[in-house]
Amino acid sequence: MIKTLQNIMSQDKEKFVIPRSVQQVIPIQTIWNDGIFKIGKNKFSKTFKFTDINYCVLSKEDRKTMFKKYVAIVGALDTTTTTKITVNNRHLNQDDFEKQILIPLKEDGLDIYRKEYNAMLLDKAMGTNRIVQEKYVTVSVYKRNIEEARNAFNRIGTELRGHFTRLGSKMTEMDATERLRCLHDFYRAGEETQFEFDIKDSMRKGHHFKDVICPDTFEFHSDYFKMGERYGRVLFLRRYGTYIDDDVIAKLMELNRNMMFSADIISIPTDEALREVEKTLLGVETNITNWQRKQNENQNFSAIIPYDMQQQRKEAREVMEDLTERDMKLTFAVITLVHTAETKEQLDMDTEALLAVGRVKKSHFTTLKFQQMDGLNTVLPIGQRKIDSVRTLISESLGTFIPFNVQEIMDEGGIYFGQNASSGNLIMCNKEKLLNPNAFILGVPGSGKSFNAKENIVFLALSTDDDILICDPEKEYAALVEALGGEVIRIAPGSEDHINAMDMVEGYGDGKNPVIEKSQFVLSLFAQLEK
Repeated sequence: MIKTLQNIMSQDKEKFVIPRSVQQVIPIQTIWNDGIFKIGKNKFSKTFKFTDINYCVLSKEDRKTMFKKYVAIVGALDTTTTTKITVNNRHLNQDDFEKQILIPLKEDGLDIYRKEYNAMLLDKAMGTNRIVQEKYVTVSVYKRNIEEARNAFNRIGTELRGHFTRLGSKMTEMDATERLRCLHDFYRAGEETQFEFDIKDSMRKGHHFKDVICPDTFEFHSDYFKMGERYGRVLFLRRYGTYIDDDVIAKLMELNRNMMFSADIISIPTDEALREVEKTLLGVETNITNWQRKQNENQNFSAIIPYDMQQQRKEAREVMEDLTERDMKLTFAVITLVHTAETKEQLDMDTEALLAVGRVKKSHFTTLKFQQMDGLNTVLPIGQRKIDSVRTLISESLGTFIPFNVQEIMDEGGIYFGQNASSGNLIMCNKEKLLNPNAFILGVPGSGKSFNAKENIVFLALSTDDDILICDPEKEYAALVEALGGEVIRIAPGSEDHINAMDMVEGYGDGKNPVIEKSQFVLSLFAQLEK
């Protein structure tokens, strides 16, 4: 093995190439079809995917309420597990993007309108970043076997779903194929459509699952890495200011690049946290007492306690109050971020931009030195934590790294409703997937209500086989209906079409006496005319 490693070592001592056979590059040992990964000795992980909510557009009071709910989730995390919250920015493949938004041609005489509609959608899409933001929660546990791990994940998943439901976010479990696809899209960016994996077929053929996801080559340098033809760099949070805004993640993830942000959270039991804080506070008080004794020995009875000691005492007391009075939890956290680019120059420029955003938000990130592989395995939603740069934070402080920003609506087969005011991405909503697909179009005169309705009608006529019925007393939809091959029935005095109120067809009345049903209808009609 030593001879093999020596052969692959480069002359540059800051660079080494890891072969695909080395286990440490992708630290996954065993996978199960339900999405559980074995990532170490008696260590298992499972990932849950949750949807975004419209946090950044809420009012100040609503954001405060939502923030408190998220802090409650952080405080309720199991102390026997390690939780990783990941925000993943990935570019939507061009073919997938067009398949998702464009109307397929049908050669029925209306393709001229479909082409025009598709051209409009593509024109609108040119101004978007085509970034899809996905959010995950990865939980890692130490158990003796897979059955114990599965039971633990079932319990933890139920608790997490309840917490995120109260936030208005929907959480779902990810199976093995979905987890591997997430890693494949990161390792092999630009080849998203080539992912194919069937666990039973792979087992039958004896193929390793890593061959499906890993890049062709990995090269790790002192402060960046190269996978295939792409370059990447892992940053970590070195220190943070006394005040941090709650939009740190949102601002960092605005960069139009493939990137991941992860926060590893280790909850500390309350009794242990209190003992540690008491020990720290006792040490600070002892230092202050010793300093005052020395000043008294020097006859300096009016000396003021140094500022740094006052701050240490103040901060220790505030943490103690948070734990005892405000029911906060003490946590260890590791904040990491990885971003990739097509060239080394672009990678360096992106790094500077991210560091600048962090400095503005009082979150000072820096590049990992000679730990890029460990950092990469830490930031990915695998469940590993290879970086020891933990930061001690109470749950409220950790809550400032809230992963929510704005909800994106990009349903396949959806109707174009405009662009998201916050992210600029298209809003494509398929109302059939909603709990209640009914809708009203409200607005002041001249705001575009009729145009919006016509736009919806055009999309449904071009992309579906639905029956569309329009009641048009203002005669403004006739031209549109005729252009789309529909039929216009004009009901007016002197028109060729009319309604016979006395007309009866076979089966009238739903099986009841048709004469009685028609009589009741005529009487109700006369009653309406009298009014």
